[in-house]
Amino acid sequence: MPQDAENPTSPLLSVRDLRVSFGDTPAVHGVDLDVLPGERVAIVGQSGSGKSTVVAAILRLLPGAGHITGGTIELAGPDGSTLDLAQATEAPMRQVRGARIGLVPQDPSTNLNPSMKVGAQIADALRTHGLRGHDEVQRRVVALMTEAGIPEAERRAGQFPHEFSGGMRQRVLIAIALAREPQLLIADEPTSALDVTVQRQILNHLQTLVESRGTSLLFITHDLGLAADRTDRIVVMLEGRVVEQGTPEQILRRPQHEYTKRLVAAAPTLASATALRRGEAVLDDATDAKEARVGSILTVTDLVKEFRLRGRRGEQVRAVDHVSFEVPRGTTTAIVGESGSGKTTVARIVLGLESATSGSALIDGESITASRGASRRALRRRVQPVFQDPYGSLDPSYSVERLIDEPLRIFGVGDRVSRRQRVAELLDQVALPRSVAQSRPNELSGGQRQRVAIARALALEPELLICDEAVSALDVLVQEQILELLGDLQRRLGLSYLFITHDLAVVRQIAHDVVVMRKGAVVERGSVDDIFLSPRAEYTTELLGAIPGASLAL
Repeated sequence: MPQDAENPTSPLLSVRDLRVSFGDTPAVHGVDLDVLPGERVAIVGQSGSGKSTVVAAILRLLPGAGHITGGTIELAGPDGSTLDLAQATEAPMRQVRGARIGLVPQDPSTNLNPSMKVGAQIADALRTHGLRGHDEVQRRVVALMTEAGIPEAERRAGQFPHEFSGGMRQRVLIAIALAREPQLLIADEPTSALDVTVQRQILNHLQTLVESRGTSLLFITHDLGLAADRTDRIVVMLEGRVVEQGTPEQILRRPQHEYTKRLVAAAPTLASATALRRGEAVLDDATDAKEARVGSILTVTDLVKEFRLRGRRGEQVRAVDHVSFEVPRGTTTAIVGESGSGKTTVARIVLGLESATSGSALIDGESITASRGASRRALRRRVQPVFQDPYGSLDPSYSVERLIDEPLRIFGVGDRVSRRQRVAELLDQVALPRSVAQSRPNELSGGQRQRVAIARALALEPELLICDEAVSALDVLVQEQILELLGDLQRRLGLSYLFITHDLAVVRQIAHDVVVMRKGAVVERGSVDDIFLSPRAEYTTELLGAIPGASLAL
């Protein structure tokens, strides 16, 4: 820790009794927070806990009707003076943002202008804070991109965001955030959209940059394992209040507040890191399904998918390279791999949304892509998807009832009365009150929306669900609830799951068998115990090593 008990250091950022409301509704209730020079502090909490609202208040970027109703936010200057950001006008705040406080936002896909080259976007940040001269700006752009770990920076500065991977786009945002060498860097869920290996690379590089510059870090996350690995102190928030704070060891090994104890218990990364350290096998009621396997619902054999590259005559890229595996009936098979490994392409072929270049994906011996007419329609009823983003996969203009009964209407199942009854039954199955039937998606939480998506997928009584990153957009407590729901539905309804994910910690909670993919090919497959306890492939070992929280596993 940067602060010694006998030689205390004055905080760089000192938040006292911060209160924030949206309209007349209080959202943050008297938060106190200090960040010392060179210190790394994490704010941890579930969605709606107020952690991102605190960040927005510090930067004076509260959305809509949000406003500060009380408290102080003091930022220390290099000359020993302090500025109360809670009371500052817009003019001084423009000098603070970027120059004294940098921000790495969550989603690089929405925080970079798709119509501007990345070099121009970094140059804009430099010019905003006074750097002049074309040659000097370009030299600094290349230096920042190189420092952020982007190879061939001079060439890539002339490319657009869509020509970069998710990890490289996040490095561009880091370059922008560090452009003016701020005293404090705020990273708001900067790696939640990235797979574990890319996440580790980005955070390793970010940590190196922060330490080399002596920059303080305020890290916002819902992942306790990640916070424990990357920060000196953890602040736990719930419902707009700080309920506990301490060192990672104190929070993970000796949590005091009931909510913190729940977070520790629910964190899949911590559970997996602990199990790996102890060499424990997976002990879960769902694994009993292994003993009751009767044939395979899905058989994928020598699957190949090639895509033609636009603008490059005759050039193709192989996204799926001779992939084979089976999903035994009534069990869960997880496909794991980093972004670009081909796992989602395999799922789309199984769903009939893509055709295979060669090979086959058969549901009980029949291919969705090769079947036609009534046969194809019947197969589609037996396989249904649950997508990653419950905010994007549900039409915001539809009621919950209309969303869930849509498959029934498309397939002409029942009449209005019977469909309404079926919706009520489905809401019961996913543990939602029947009263939400007339609600719109924006009236529900993220976890409730994903339950609606699961209910919709179950409407036609399918045998196989394709879950594509179905919990990656959810915080750990909601994630735990959805995984428990999926396990319960599997036991009660005999469902089979093909679970697509980049998160091995989640795999350990739900899967019986694991297929590890990289660059379109299968590098390893086996039972979840085999993969976790006796990995054979170097890449699998690398994935397991990237699970956060290993340093403080119990």
